[in-house]
Amino acid sequence: MKFPITEIENKIGYSFKNKALLEEAFTHSTYANVHGGKDNERLEYLGDAVLQLIVTEWQYLRDRSAQEGELTYERQKLVCEEALDEAVQALGIKDYLLMEGGRANVGRKTVSSLFETVVAAIYLDGGYEAAKTFILNHGKLEEQLQPKNYKGEIQELLQKRGGQVPNYSVKKSGKDNAPVFEATVSALGKSATGKGGSKKEAEQAAANALLDKLSKR
Repeated sequence: MKFPITEIENKIGYSFKNKALLEEAFTHSTYANVHGGKDNERLEYLGDAVLQLIVTEWQYLRDRSAQEGELTYERQKLVCEEALDEAVQALGIKDYLLMEGGRANVGRKTVSSLFETVVAAIYLDGGYEAAKTFILNHGKLEEQLQPKNYKGEIQELLQKRGGQVPNYSVKKSGKDNAPVFEATVSALGKSATGKGGSKKEAEQAAANALLDKLSKR
């Protein structure tokens, strides 16, 4: 079966001059070991670095008041396995992966790395601006940063269970230019902690962790 280059190009919104780069981006090591050719591991390595740079630049220009620590935690959220997996699923390119051993064995790490390999392939074929356009169009950066109101969800849950008020406490550590906040929240006899680059982020992370515990009651 011929590799569907044009079909994939239509999905990712980029047309390759060097079509072999695109096929390489989708070639898992298990496939290359059986059929020959290059696997996508080197592209994944390069793509990770290109993605980090472009996301960092986007953050830097987007919010000029954010401090280093806050930006670092934010970037981790933007380039984490879960975020990249969501981007790949939205693009609809998961099933084009060339691999051996059955698709039931394809984990989230393998799927999420496709975003990085495609980034690298576009970067090598079309340069920095082409890779940047792809990431900004398909990386769902703004969407990933939309705050989830876990504190509000905790409050609603507690109102349904008798109206208790959650108790929060926050500790700050780290350097002034890269602070780390650790919040603890307790309610209904349970407690949880969360970390973040700001007090608000840490409290939301703690509330999320406590929600997970309370939902298992």
